[in-house]
Amino acid sequence: MTRITILPHGEICPQGAAIEAEEGKTLCDALLANDIEIEHACAQSCACGTCHVLVRAGFETLPSADDCEEDLLDKAWGLEACSRLACRVIVTKAPLTVEIPRYSINLARENQEPV
Repeated sequence: MTRITILPHGEICPQGAAIEAEEGKTLCDALLANDIEIEHACAQSCACGTCHVLVRAGFETLPSADDCEEDLLDKAWGLEACSRLACRVIVTKAPLTVEIPRYSINLARENQEPV
């Protein structure tokens, strides 16, 4: 099991959390399995970008993002060099510290038409 530290988020995880995640699972699955309700509007198919996270520690241990992920990250709110999509990060042995951004662009939830 791998330790994942989630930094506090005002709505999703106000106190922050430390969870244990199974290697080989996606970060999104690990968060959801531990009652951290990260948005994932496309059911983890790398089609929306709503599961954007900032990997504050352990980023260098992750494989590089593929073209699909990079394209969606370009549209993410608060994009940083350590940005990843939780649906694309596979948990390894390396511990991670993750921050869930304050906002997520989710047109379906916001009842808006896509641009």
